[in-house]
Amino acid sequence: MGGFIFIPLLIVGFFILLAGFFTVKQQTAAIVERFGKFHSIRHSGLQLKIPLIDRIAGRINLKIQQLDVIVETKTKDDVFVRLKISVQFQVLEQKVYDAFYKLENPHDQITSYVFDVVRAEVPKMKLDDVFERKDDVAIAVKAELNEAMSTYGYDIIKTLVTDIDPDIQVKAAMNRINAAEREKVAAEFEAEAERIKIVAKARAEAESKRLQGQGIADQRREIARGLEESVDVLNNVGINSQEASALIVVTQHYDTLQSIGEATNTNLILLPNSPQAGSEMLNNMIASFVASNQIGEEMKKKNLEKGIVNKKKPKRQSPPRQEEGDDLNY
Repeated sequence: MGGFIFIPLLIVGFFILLAGFFTVKQQTAAIVERFGKFHSIRHSGLQLKIPLIDRIAGRINLKIQQLDVIVETKTKDDVFVRLKISVQFQVLEQKVYDAFYKLENPHDQITSYVFDVVRAEVPKMKLDDVFERKDDVAIAVKAELNEAMSTYGYDIIKTLVTDIDPDIQVKAAMNRINAAEREKVAAEFEAEAERIKIVAKARAEAESKRLQGQGIADQRREIARGLEESVDVLNNVGINSQEASALIVVTQHYDTLQSIGEATNTNLILLPNSPQAGSEMLNNMIASFVASNQIGEEMKKKNLEKGIVNKKKPKRQSPPRQEEGDDLNY
């Protein structure tokens, strides 16, 4: 009968002995209490405690952890903005006791400090400054958290401002401002390009007109030389300068009419449209013909006086045409 009682006691004792052994993971610390009072801190590996007397009150994670806090606040220019602050923190191995017993909820404590610092720093800045100086906000949060949390066994590794999200209407306005600024720059570049085109075109036209004027001047110079030579030739045959000039003008007039008539693409000739235009043209043509005849007669007389005779080649007479039936013998 006693053997049957000893076996259950042996089994119960075995399980109680097994309950005295426990393991702690790497980068973790276990808090052991004895009768509700802190006894020791156990680190990674196989550990032993007194069954029914010691108990594991809790475990502390010694890894670097991250807490994301979203804070909504107002800037100096009255724009509401949401900032996402990422806090990277770690429990100091030598201060596990303070981290476990002095703070009930460390995440809430860190969040409160982040809210306090952000809402104290951001209202001093305008919205553009918040984007440009977000590192200043992160540094201020880290400094405040380090000072407050170090007494509780927490070390703040780094704080980051990972997101700045203004109101939707504010973002749309900022996008419109950015688009307008870019359109302004594009318009300035387009205007500059157009100005360069206009200047280049004006320079090309100026060079073209200069060359054209030079060509016209050369042309008129050669015409004047030709007229001078023509007048000299006519003077040699007894025609004075006035008569020679009239003859040259008439000749150039009819040469111009002839060139207009020969051009294939010419289909318009500008004529005077006054009522007296027809009679004036007729009178001018008659006067020109009369002047030409007079000049011709004067040239003949002067040539006869000088003994200059125009030798005309005799016209070649064609033989008389024979009709059928005519007698070929004379």
